Amino acid sequence: MRTILHVDLDAFFAAVEQRDHPELRGKPVAVGMGGTGDRGVVSAASYEARKFGVHSAMPIRTARRLCPDCIFVPVNGAQYQRVSREVMAILRRFTPLVEPISIDEAFLDVTASERLFGNGASIARQIKAAIRGELDLTASVGVAATKLVAKVGSDLRKPDGLVVVPPGEEAAFLAPLPISRLWGVGPQTAAALRDFGVTTIGDLAAMDRAALVRRFGKHGATLVDRAHGRDADPVDDPDAAKTIGHETTFDVDTADRDVLERTLLALSEGVSGRLRSAGVKARTVTVKVRDSSFRTVTRQRGLAVPTDLTEPIWLAAVELARPEMRGRKIRLLGVTASHLGEREQLELFEDVDPRRRHVVEATDELRRRYGPRAVTRARLIRSGLPAPFERDFGTAAERRGEHAADVERSGRKRPRAAPPPAPDLDVDIDVRAGQPDPEELPGDVPEAPEQGVTG
Repeated sequence: MRTILHVDLDAFFAAVEQRDHPELRGKPVAVGMGGTGDRGVVSAASYEARKFGVHSAMPIRTARRLCPDCIFVPVNGAQYQRVSREVMAILRRFTPLVEPISIDEAFLDVTASERLFGNGASIARQIKAAIRGELDLTASVGVAATKLVAKVGSDLRKPDGLVVVPPGEEAAFLAPLPISRLWGVGPQTAAALRDFGVTTIGDLAAMDRAALVRRFGKHGATLVDRAHGRDADPVDDPDAAKTIGHETTFDVDTADRDVLERTLLALSEGVSGRLRSAGVKARTVTVKVRDSSFRTVTRQRGLAVPTDLTEPIWLAAVELARPEMRGRKIRLLGVTASHLGEREQLELFEDVDPRRRHVVEATDELRRRYGPRAVTRARLIRSGLPAPFERDFGTAAERRGEHAADVERSGRKRPRAAPPPAPDLDVDIDVRAGQPDPEELPGDVPEAPEQGVTG
């Protein structure tokens, strides 16, 4: 029987800010500062702010209205990344099987570590004590035989919680909980399940499996298994990213075709650079388009030849996005590469002029040595867009106005004021595994452990 832990730092971004700035302790704090007109969103809220209803992904203007005394601070992505690495180092003292699923949470398989450190509950207490003692932060931990149940457990008694679900008691533990706590149950699935009289996980576990398969396809069978606490997903290779993507929110919605296509170019440049840095190539490109009415559409296309170059990714992104942008003002654009494979294994299929590959490699080397803004495509000069690898720390996770490498090189401290208005470039590396394909249930994206933008 496996022993799985899910470790989730409490209000991570806000907790780091309160730790590093004692004057913020005990006060309502929201991480995230908007650009023009407070168009940004809250990346994390302290528990003092949550009492007023402030939560992650909430528009900042709404958070200000709910909590006029809330203190808003910019996202300091470089600092959160440093602290996250320190947390992950603590976790790896107890097992090499650590699967980070975002900057502030991870699964651990401690089955083989119990002889050395004690049972799962004992290991969880040791981890919590180490995080508190060494980093002055708190974490909530769920302990169970499956990732699914461990994740649910860590969410139940925040902050600083510990929930242990003994083997064999998974179904009983889940039964009284609302179905919204189950992976794969989004708002549309929950509404459909209510038509069957299902409001709790226990109700779902008691449902006829065949009826759910008829209604939801194979996703229905998965839901029944999860309602019983059955989940065979292993703790995955932490280095195996499933997707690499960038997205940006405009300060002012725009229908300007040139601006939109240049933005897709900047996003594609960033994605391709991260692919090359990771030594992988992508077989699929996905675009995300959100218009001024908040209508969000994603479209994806397989590539004839796997790539880590900007141009094929950009051309595919433009072709996918163009029909969704026509005649609309656009608020957000995103580009994601997926179905990743090792570069060396895919070189056989590449049909690229060696001179072009040398130019790309030389450009990457210049950026590594002299900073991400050392080389910029001519079409992006004076475009008002961030440099391809620069992330504005104004409104979303891991954003910052100055690149960390530049700050470290110059010795300057990061400003705490909001940056000048500019598109907010967000970077997301999705390491989720074992979740149902969103296409299995049209219009309903399966829920999974929170990603990236929360803390």
